[in-house]
Amino acid sequence: MKKVLLLSAIALITLGVKAQDDKSKRPSPPAKVTETTGSGAVITIDYSQPAVKGREIGKEIAPYGKVWRTGANEATTFEVSKDVKVEGQALPAGKYGLFTIPNKEEWVVIFNKTPQQWGAYKYAESDDALRIKVKPTKAPQFTERMTFNVDKSGKVSLLWGNEKIDFTVQ
Repeated sequence: MKKVLLLSAIALITLGVKAQDDKSKRPSPPAKVTETTGSGAVITIDYSQPAVKGREIGKEIAPYGKVWRTGANEATTFEVSKDVKVEGQALPAGKYGLFTIPNKEEWVVIFNKTPQQWGAYKYAESDDALRIKVKPTKAPQFTERMTFNVDKSGKVSLLWGNEKIDFTVQ
């Protein structure tokens, strides 16, 4: 009887661990967008989608003036299949951690050479491959869960709450 109880307990613990591995069950579920631009570059953004949940962007979430992982959970990754220009600046083909520094008037978008990391806890500015500055605009509609869109022209849009941040990849 004790053996059966022990085996049952082990089975339940194992199932619990497996359930935690299912990223779709997280409060900020995973998402991925891939697009091939007119120039033939394949852009892939792999991220987790935090929800606004009544909080204010720039204060309670994605605080202004601080490096943010641009999503939730693991750092968002940004991958390009060939050398490109982001807002006119060179970015070699590869996979990057995508970070931002949000601000009311301007966002800094960061492509960091260390793509696999949890959050921004080990982010190091010395590993940045490229930084660009973009002006946020008002989104056409409120977006509860942070979402990335990429179109064939290479325009990348981050939509979240009433914020819209665009940059061009060519």
